[in-house]
Amino acid sequence: MTIVTITIDLENAGERIDKALSTIQEDWSRSQISAWITDGIVKVNGEAVKAKYKVREGDVIEVDVPEPESLEVIPENLELEIVYEDKDVLVVNKPKGMVVHPAPGHMTGTLVNGLMHHCKDLSGINGVLRPGIVHRIDKDTSGLLMVAKNDHAHHSLVEQLVNKTVTRKYTALVHGHIAHDKGTIDAPIARDPKDRQKQAVVDNGKHAVTHFHVKERLGNYTLVECRLETGRTHQIRVHMNYIGYPLVGDPKYGPKKTIDFGGQVLHAGVLGFIHPTSKEYLEFEVPLPDDFVALLEQVRSEA
Repeated sequence: MTIVTITIDLENAGERIDKALSTIQEDWSRSQISAWITDGIVKVNGEAVKAKYKVREGDVIEVDVPEPESLEVIPENLELEIVYEDKDVLVVNKPKGMVVHPAPGHMTGTLVNGLMHHCKDLSGINGVLRPGIVHRIDKDTSGLLMVAKNDHAHHSLVEQLVNKTVTRKYTALVHGHIAHDKGTIDAPIARDPKDRQKQAVVDNGKHAVTHFHVKERLGNYTLVECRLETGRTHQIRVHMNYIGYPLVGDPKYGPKKTIDFGGQVLHAGVLGFIHPTSKEYLEFEVPLPDDFVALLEQVRSEA
């Protein structure tokens, strides 16, 4: 087992332990944490607790994360655009339409299938179906992902995500004319109580912050760059819809009358982090995909 030690700060004090841990460690689900608490592998100040325990500032939590099960994912020789790679980390430019990790209905053709063929050394912290995956982007979102090739690198990259020191910038085309040049959306996100297939801004959700600035105004559309401070599921899609500027082409959060793009017009173009071993800050940038560029040219001509 790998022991992960977490000290509770004022921001998370007063929350149930399963909620607090899922907020701090974004790759741990509340159900997974609850199971670990039941199994007695979560200790607070050296003592076992129940899932309803409310954490206090200064609590020291130790989690004996179980060793991952044997991987059952089939390596596949997929065409991957590797932007950077060394013995610790790998940065890949995921194309639109590619699922990140296997799930029911998508057991082949995923980024993980391709990564397992490309390199045999991926961290095992996330278990059976998500080796090396530190963070995710949606199937129809293109762009940069960092991948951990060993557990040391995985811990380092996850800690940087928790500490909000990872640079993640996305370019999006949204509906509407945004008059102001920049803004910050600070609104908690959780599963939509009215639709379990969606996320929504809800009062008791996880802390979520998105910063954005306008890059170009295109008639009834606006091109924006969004910088993630946190990384909640569908965060940019939920936040931009929340303030009245949903993403173009978004089948889940956008309007029914939108441009048919085969998914949301969103690209993770910039990714920066501190290298787990060298401690050097690395930043990578990839251009917009061809279909995104073609859509912008079309919208410009119509505007």
